[in-house]
Amino acid sequence: MSETLAVPGALTVTGTMAGRGIRLSRRNIDAVITSMMLPVMLMLIFVYFFGGAIDTGTRYVTYVVPGVLLLCAGFGSASTAVSVSEDMKGGIIDRFRTLDVGGTPILAGHVGASVARNLLATALVFGVAFLIGFRPSATVSGWLAAIGLLLAFITAISWLAAAVGLLARSPEAAGGATFFMMFLPYPSSAFVPIDTMPGWLHGFARHQPVTPVIESLRGLLLDQPVGAAPWIALAWCAGILAVAVAASGGLFRLRTR
Repeated sequence: MSETLAVPGALTVTGTMAGRGIRLSRRNIDAVITSMMLPVMLMLIFVYFFGGAIDTGTRYVTYVVPGVLLLCAGFGSASTAVSVSEDMKGGIIDRFRTLDVGGTPILAGHVGASVARNLLATALVFGVAFLIGFRPSATVSGWLAAIGLLLAFITAISWLAAAVGLLARSPEAAGGATFFMMFLPYPSSAFVPIDTMPGWLHGFARHQPVTPVIESLRGLLLDQPVGAAPWIALAWCAGILAVAVAASGGLFRLRTR
């Protein structure tokens, strides 16, 4: 098997690598639980500690859920970066190369495992949100569009995390380097309306990648007009994915020369 492997064979190897990533997650269950519980805890803190003081024109839990979903992707990306860095540091890549397994299936396997973990965390967030009063009014098509957009964002951010894991020289550095992805939802419309922020922050908050994703998810889940936000969000996801995949391929070749 190689980088020019036929599509069915490449998919099989990628599936095998994703299964390996999931098994590794089960061996590091404390990190998985932490990445799943932190967004839930933050949602509860915002809803019950701060929600009464924030006027969003609707119940705060209804407003905040889309932002928490993106926090899940950010926390999950840290695990992906660390896993990739551990592979590069531990020498397992040399063993894979003796089996003629290329870099793309290895990295795609990490991304596939990341997507699976994030979907589980997303389901947990939705479950807790329903328990504390979240009541979406989305149509079937709205739900499908929201899930598709969220999946696109998770995939893009997971590939970006894989590139970070290749760039970092240690698992600890990889985990720390993903802080920016975990921080990005805060200066957006995730937790408070942008108009309530200082004026100098409005431009960045409105035009950074996660804002159109959040606005799209919020509109789709509440069956409200979304305008061009989903297309802008998908363009951001596609751009991040293209850059991350290209960077990951180049970094993998550089690290394994």
